[in-house]
Amino acid sequence: MRRTFIKGAAMLALTAIGAAAMAQAPAGGPPAGGPGAGGPPRGGGAPRMAQVVVESKAFEDGAIVPLKYSFYGTNTQPDFKLTNLPDGAQSVAIIFHDLDVAMNGTDDVLHWVAWNIPVTNGVVTIEEGKLPTGSVQGRGVRGNAYMGMGAPPGPRYHHYVFEFYVLNAKLDLPETASRPELLEAMKGKVVGKAAYVGRFRNDTGATPGGPPGAGGPPRPAGQ
Repeated sequence: MRRTFIKGAAMLALTAIGAAAMAQAPAGGPPAGGPGAGGPPRGGGAPRMAQVVVESKAFEDGAIVPLKYSFYGTNTQPDFKLTNLPDGAQSVAIIFHDLDVAMNGTDDVLHWVAWNIPVTNGVVTIEEGKLPTGSVQGRGVRGNAYMGMGAPPGPRYHHYVFEFYVLNAKLDLPETASRPELLEAMKGKVVGKAAYVGRFRNDTGATPGGPPGAGGPPRPAGQ
């Protein structure tokens, strides 16, 4: 009997709280402070960023990456086109990494990093195999160059993410900089972001190739 009484009392309390909340809500609209209430998000959250659109002819977002763009193929940098950029966008930075490998603790494998990719007439166009004039490539796992997908032979797919950061300025960073320095330099300048994902596994028996003279340290296992 006591348990039933407590349960009933709790239900009455919840009903009262709900009624009070309804009374505070504007007529015909959401509760005060909620989405669409005309004020900032609860807790003073950051304003919404632009929904940047990313396209590529190389492979669709979330699809399997062709061997051509991998470390086992010709190590070709994919093309990308970014549209629907926010007003004030001046440059774009890229961080390309493999989510499925851990190095030095929690870090994953940084395949490629670049910044100061110019915005032209509100659009960013990156051709296959090269970056636009003025872009800067920082240091990834193989130096200052794109390094394609390099998952080891086996049935498991690795997930490779191209992160695109839209900035309201260009960055004053040397080519010796890498991901930590880029993340620090971008603080307060990011006005939009998007990600493009490719899945890759080496199920063809291919051996590592890559362009001659790419330089950089030897490739760690499991990229």
